[in-house]
Amino acid sequence: MPKSKRAKVVHLTKTQKKGKELTLRLYANTRECIPQYPYIYVFSVENMRNHYLKGVRAELASDSRVFFGKTRVMAKALGDSPSNEPHPSTSVLSAHLTGTCGLIFSHRDPPSLLSYFSAFHPHSYARAGTVSTRAFTLPSGLLYSRAGEIPISEDVPLPHSIEPTLRNLGVPTRLVKGRVELDEPFEVCKEGKVLGSGQTTLLKMFGIAMAEFRVEVRAWWVRETGEVEVPGGQEINSKDVTTTGVVEMDMSGEDGEFGGFDENDEG
Repeated sequence: MPKSKRAKVVHLTKTQKKGKELTLRLYANTRECIPQYPYIYVFSVENMRNHYLKGVRAELASDSRVFFGKTRVMAKALGDSPSNEPHPSTSVLSAHLTGTCGLIFSHRDPPSLLSYFSAFHPHSYARAGTVSTRAFTLPSGLLYSRAGEIPISEDVPLPHSIEPTLRNLGVPTRLVKGRVELDEPFEVCKEGKVLGSGQTTLLKMFGIAMAEFRVEVRAWWVRETGEVEVPGGQEINSKDVTTTGVVEMDMSGEDGEFGGFDENDEG
């Protein structure tokens, strides 16, 4: 029998791509902010966590604007050479836009912003591929929820329902009268070693946070002087930079993004 034309699969979650629209918006917003703020900062993020970045946005919302998008689009908006930069020396910042980084347009001066970020480094649970900052071993005997990290008087034993999960993760536990026990200490990780997914799961189960969310300011542009500075007080101008590393982009790209660069590039 011929295939029925009525039997069609309709994907209710299908959405239209907005790649080019979002890219053009990022470019336009970046250009628009340049003359509105006296300082432009390039910052990088270590151990990226969205909820902590949202906290940074909220803290700076009163006098700053944070962009964390495609680095090559932001670099293009700042200018890739002195001939097409919107303001003197903004193209110098483009050389610092590599990796996991973004832009902050702000009315805060460098000492104020640097002081804020130096004090802001909340802890988070490590992900696979992170280097362990300390050793962690599960003690023998009855297992508690924090595995000896806090006094036993303040801790509670692990529930029996979690014992199968521990065994699946390679921990040789056993149930004794409904309690989870270990016959001998079990080493979860060593200091300085790369963590696997099973190890990070165990660390999270026992409340061990080894990662720190950190924001590092790489450089900033001062509108009053038209100079770019880096931590340490060194000033950089366009003559000091031979190339920004920004690839020429075709604004008429039809692939949903600016043309002229590899989609696999960072940013």
